[in-house]
Amino acid sequence: MTELQKPGRRPGNPCFSSGPCAKRPGWTPAALGDAAIGRSHRSKIGKAKLTAVIDKTRALLGVPADYRIGIVPASDTGAVEMAMWSLLGPRPVTLLAWESFGEGWVTDAVKQLKLDPTVVKAPYGALPDLAAVDFAHDVIFTWNGTTSGVRVPNGDFIPANREGLTICDATSAAFAQELPFDKLDVVTFSWQKVLGGEAAHGVLILSPRAVERLESYTPPWPMPKIFRLTKGGKLNEGIFKGETINTPSMLAVEDCLDALNWAEGLGEPLSARSDRNLAVLSDWAAKTDWVDFLATDPATRSNTSVCFKIVAPAIANAPEAEQAAFAKALAAKLEAEGVGLDIGAYRDAPPGLRIWAGGTVEAEDLAALTEWLDWAFAVTAKPRAAAA
Repeated sequence: MTELQKPGRRPGNPCFSSGPCAKRPGWTPAALGDAAIGRSHRSKIGKAKLTAVIDKTRALLGVPADYRIGIVPASDTGAVEMAMWSLLGPRPVTLLAWESFGEGWVTDAVKQLKLDPTVVKAPYGALPDLAAVDFAHDVIFTWNGTTSGVRVPNGDFIPANREGLTICDATSAAFAQELPFDKLDVVTFSWQKVLGGEAAHGVLILSPRAVERLESYTPPWPMPKIFRLTKGGKLNEGIFKGETINTPSMLAVEDCLDALNWAEGLGEPLSARSDRNLAVLSDWAAKTDWVDFLATDPATRSNTSVCFKIVAPAIANAPEAEQAAFAKALAAKLEAEGVGLDIGAYRDAPPGLRIWAGGTVEAEDLAALTEWLDWAFAVTAKPRAAAA
């Protein structure tokens, strides 16, 4: 095709946002027809649906039987904040940050909790030195950097005999990447990422070590109601049996159940679908001279929030503001054509593109998108080339 000719095929679903993410293939509002609308979340049917979400989550993720799983307010953010405010204090704290959400947890630890933590950072596209982390500390990190497309490759850097707790923000990793629960004491995520569920609800998973900390330590700061995980010095077990702290949306619960039921019936894990999707994008990037992964090490490249930088010299050598304007213009052309929605880089990240490749996305849709990406680059670059 000539550089300005539009591709002949289109993605069946143009939704490539990194959150909220694409619904499962074939989803329609009819999937919510059995929702407990107008019913109390404390009713028999309400509790049954909330418990089913917990049980199916445990089965699909392989969460150990002695770990607690709770549905909590305020998405993944709420779950991480609950863990930080409830557990931190008795030990030194180390935070790892290589993208904006990790930086956010640093801000909370330093400015809100006044903990004077050790902070280990790396620029966008890289991981910090994991071997330098002192696991006598409580350690907080994101498993998958949603805004950088950089993930930890495995849990080998975490010692089995660690003294501190590991608090893992796994919001773009859960269901798409293997989480070694024996190395993780707190795991958080939200339904809106790999499951393609609705936003506003978080999931908090606690190891027995985390529960022991909760029952043996009382933080010195005031604890808002929606953060309180204990009652009378003991874990509030109801939270981990579907008795939520505040009222959940039963529509969102039903939508999550629909996604979990779909995932159960696939015959393969959602991680396999995400890996295939990453392979589509990797094959395209390998033969495309104007784009490259933001993640410098292939072993750390995310299979969900895939981030790219534009490396064509005319763009890469321009001032950052011009790079950002070019990337936005490219993304806007795809949106105008209805073939690729919400694929611009995160606002705090380097200029570029971010494409969701989680398990609810079809590989053939990504393959079609890559053709449109090449078209959009050619169309966007043409005026610059003419002006030069």
